Amino acid sequence: MDYKETKAPVSTVTYDKEAIEEATDNIYEAISIIAKRATQINSDLKKELVDKLDEFATYNDSLEEVFENKEQIEVSKFYERLPKPHAIAVEEWLDGGVYFRSPDRK
Repeated sequence: MDYKETKAPVSTVTYDKEAIEEATDNIYEAISIIAKRATQINSDLKKELVDKLDEFATYNDSLEEVFENKEQIEVSKFYERLPKPHAIAVEEWLDGGVYFRSPDRK
């Protein structure tokens, strides 16, 4: 999924409790599912960021020379400006984009 195109808010937003728990009829189960999805999103974003920053890595043994790469800084700032993983997960949940199943239910 392309997290850069998400409509999730960057700042704190208050959500309707009934809308969150609507799919599961249990707020705690809904929050648990959203938290697991946020963890997945965070892992994806972190892997993507590390892969992009590895392109800028220099492997020399000298600690005295630290290069400040403008492109590397821009990549880091871009990822800092993205919505937080929990906000993306809540937005996906409210849009019905999160698939979940419960072994208790049939």
